[in-house]
Amino acid sequence: MPRTSDARERLIASALELIYQRSYAEVGVQSLCERAGVKKGNFYYYFDSKQDLLVQALEMRSQELRRMLAPVFDKDVPASSRIETMFKQIYFDQKSYKNKTGQVRGCLFGNLALELSTRDERIRKRVDAIMQALMELVEETLKELIRTGELPEIDTTASAQAVVAFLEGVILFAKLRNDPELILTLAKVAKSITLAHHEQSQSFEDIV
Repeated sequence: MPRTSDARERLIASALELIYQRSYAEVGVQSLCERAGVKKGNFYYYFDSKQDLLVQALEMRSQELRRMLAPVFDKDVPASSRIETMFKQIYFDQKSYKNKTGQVRGCLFGNLALELSTRDERIRKRVDAIMQALMELVEETLKELIRTGELPEIDTTASAQAVVAFLEGVILFAKLRNDPELILTLAKVAKSITLAHHEQSQSFEDIV
C-alpha cells in the first residue's frame, strides 16, 4: 500500500508560517515549497495558485481560531466575562509567538486585510467572512447581556463591530510596539466599548 503524502498539509503550514512572518507579496511559491520540503513541480498538483493555497491556509487558521475561542464563548461561561476573556485568549496567543520568535506578529487576518483588501477580492471576502463569524459570537454575547439587564438596549450589530474593530486595533498597536502586554492591559476596557458606542449613538441621534 503506498504511503499517503502529507505534502498538502506541509504546504499549508509553510504558508501560515511564512506569510504570517513576512507578507503575502514577499513569499513566493519557491520559498513555500522549500520550507515544506516539496518540489515546486508538485505544488500545482495540490493548489491552482499561491492565492488558492492562501485561501485554504486561511480556512485552517480560522478553524484554529474557532477552537481557541470555543471555550471562551461556551454557554456555561458567564456572558459578562466573555469579551474580556476573548482579549486575554488573544493575548496568550500573541505572547506565545513573541516567546518563540521575539516578535508580536499581529492578527494574520488583519495583516492580510491591510495588505490585500484593495488588491485581491477573493482574499478580502474570505477574511471578511472570518471577521463576520467573530462578530456574530460577540453579538450573541451582547444580546445575552441585554436579556440579563447587564447592558441597556443597544444596536448589537454595530456594537459587535466596534468591539472587534477595537480588538484589531489593539493587536495592531501590540505589533507596532512589539509588546503583547498591551492586549492584556486593554482587555479590561473592552466591555466598556459597547457602552461608549451606545452613548455616542444617542448623542448623534440628538444632533440629527
